[in-house]
Formats: sequence, C-alpha cells, structure tokens
Amino acid sequence: MLRDPILTSRVEGGRSVPLLVWRADGPLRAVSSGPLGGGVGVRQWVLNATVPMSYDRDDPAAHLAALAADLALDGPGVGLLTGVDVTEVVARTDTGVRAWATVGLGTPVPAAAPAAGALTQRVGTVNIVVYVPARLADPALVNAVATATEAKTQAISELGLPGTGTPTDAVTVLCPVDGPEAAYGGPRSMWGAPLARAVHAAVRAGGERPVVPWSDRLTG
Repeated sequence: MLRDPILTSRVEGGRSVPLLVWRADGPLRAVSSGPLGGGVGVRQWVLNATVPMSYDRDDPAAHLAALAADLALDGPGVGLLTGVDVTEVVARTDTGVRAWATVGLGTPVPAAAPAAGALTQRVGTVNIVVYVPARLADPALVNAVATATEAKTQAISELGLPGTGTPTDAVTVLCPVDGPEAAYGGPRSMWGAPLARAVHAAVRAGGERPVVPWSDRLTG
C-alpha cells in the first residue's frame, strides 16, 4: 500500500524548499520515468522535490539520492523534480486507483513539433504518481504509463493548450508485488480505465488554476 504523501522541506541557499514524500508499507512494483529510480523494479518510496527555475545541476539523480538520505528514506525509491510548488499537489481517486499530480503547464509543446529554440523560464513540468491496488504484469505497467500519458494529454487538450505535455514531464505507477496478476493497463482495461479517469481529473484540476513557479514567488 502506498500511503498519502507527507509534505516536508529542506533548506537550500538559506531558503526552505518544499518536498512531497510517499512511503509504502512494504515493497511495491513500479515503473517510472523519473531521474532517480526510473525503469521497472521494486520501490519503497517516492520523492517529488521542488527546485528553482534556475536549476541547472547535471546530476539530478545524485541530488535526489542525497535528499532521500537526508529524509532517512531506506531502500530503492523514485525521485522526481519540478519547478512547481509541490504543496499544490492535486489528488484524485477512482475505483481504488489513486493519482497525484503536480501540474505546471507553462511550456506545453506538441510531442512531434519541430525542435524549438531555448525554452522560456515558465514553469512547465507535470509529475504524475499513481497507485493501482492490484499487481500489474510488466507489460501492463508499461501500458499504464501510456494510459496515464494519454489521460494527461486529454486534460491538456480540454484546457485549450497547444501541446501534448511539457518537455520534462514524468510518470510513476506503483502496485503490489503480490496477488493475482493483471495482464492489461490500457484505457479500457479493468485497472487502466480508473487510472485514466483519476489522472485526467487530477491534471485537469491542476491545470485549471494559475501556477506560479515556486522561485518566482520568492521574488514577486
């Protein structure tokens, strides 16, 4: 079981910077595109860390690992970064599936658009964390990431924004390690359908309100 996230903080540059931490009651199967703990494997926690828009470290995985160590997060986990203030996380539940999203849509881009110039400094990351209360097979886990991404893109389209996502979005899906194995994670499958609805609702709700980058709030 993945517990509800706990809001905490760390001090960097003399400022208190927010963090969201999900802890599991035991090991969970996971698939993630996060810079720390990405891929498919067993994970025990998830960390979503706010960073300033000026963030330019070339070792995000090492940075996240250090943050996890400071929080005494044991074992393997997933680490995510965002310019969004993670206190604005949006949670939605559907048929036992739980989804959380921190939504920054300042730089929406079509996935197959021609390469653009330098990105603006508007906050633009959507981080999605999902817990499915049933064991998913590896192909179903991968399919669940696609389903979450489709649901995110549907929400962005409904918000009238010209893009399918942002250049730095990340998705993490977790499920139990035990129990009967579900073979499918697509949007019309038993668990993919509520996953899609929960993610869509979370991203839509997060995108409907203006999001100011955390670092801009310090100077605005």
